[in-house]
Amino acid sequence: MVKLILTGLWVCIVTLGAVFFSVQMSKPKPPVDEAAQLRDKSELVKGESINIPMLKDGAVQGYFITRISFMMDKEKIKGVNLPLTEMMTDELFTLLVGNKMVDLSNTGGFDLQAFRNAIKQKLNERFQEEYVLDVLVEQLDYLSKDDIRANGERQPDKQVAPTKIVEGVKAEKTPSSGH
Repeated sequence: MVKLILTGLWVCIVTLGAVFFSVQMSKPKPPVDEAAQLRDKSELVKGESINIPMLKDGAVQGYFITRISFMMDKEKIKGVNLPLTEMMTDELFTLLVGNKMVDLSNTGGFDLQAFRNAIKQKLNERFQEEYVLDVLVEQLDYLSKDDIRANGERQPDKQVAPTKIVEGVKAEKTPSSGH
């Protein structure tokens, strides 16, 4: 009789364990936070301020003032010394001067996402690998040649402000390595 009760108890315990295990295994996986995953995988590489001349009829008409930073793949850039500033400067010259992506008569029609995607795509093509994960535009302004001359003659508190093409996002995270 005792053997029968212990056998029944053993069967109940094994059954409950099997049910518990099958329920645990059939639960859906927790949702993946893609933004957090991208943050963990990436590193901020701060860009420098770059002035790009706006040319028209063979003469300088003004300057684009830009500062662009990059979110880059941590694993891929480890130990790699990329000429990022020089390549970015060349790409900005191509987009702002060669392709004329910015129409100064209609700065509100500027497509920031297309600009960021073009920089990311062209730099990754040059690196021949997916190093750049995201492009952060911190500043994109325009200052005409006449405004620059006028600012040279004015008091510092009466300077002409540049035309804001993009209200940028400040990059707050500092890079963990010297790239």
